[in-house]
Amino acid sequence: MGTLSNEELRATADKLIAAHQEASRTNDWLCFVDALYAKDCVYTCEYAGVMEVTANGIEEIKATHYGRDMQVGWDGWTFPYRGVYTGTGNRLITHWLNRGPGMRADGSYFETPGISFITLNDKARICHQFDMFDLAHQMKLCDELEEVDLLSPQLKFQWVLPMKEKLEAQLARNR
Repeated sequence: MGTLSNEELRATADKLIAAHQEASRTNDWLCFVDALYAKDCVYTCEYAGVMEVTANGIEEIKATHYGRDMQVGWDGWTFPYRGVYTGTGNRLITHWLNRGPGMRADGSYFETPGISFITLNDKARICHQFDMFDLAHQMKLCDELEEVDLLSPQLKFQWVLPMKEKLEAQLARNR
């Protein structure tokens, strides 16, 4: 695999950030996948040890991470980036936020941090992505949103409650 320059790494990161900004605005999480991901990309997301979702190839990525997973009530959420760090071997690390709708009474956002470890191929397409975020804090954030009536009922029933059950089962096994 050819080595990309720092400028090429940054340019790809900028495209990804712009695509996520547009998807946050339109709630269309499929529009950029073909343009940014390699056809054989492997995309993995760890959910606190209770679930790992791995998509092999661009069609699975569109069917899972950006399809099924983003279509269960994430409307009104945004995923702004806090930083992009370039490394060697065509690697990027992106620091982003899961930002819920609305704001707290004190003017702060309802948000939790996440991180992606990304490898690009020699055509500056994402060929591997590994995402992590703190699921316990995400559940707490969703509870806060529900308390102020900002949590989508669809998100609660199709994602939040099943994830809480998985976390509780994992903790019960380890007692």
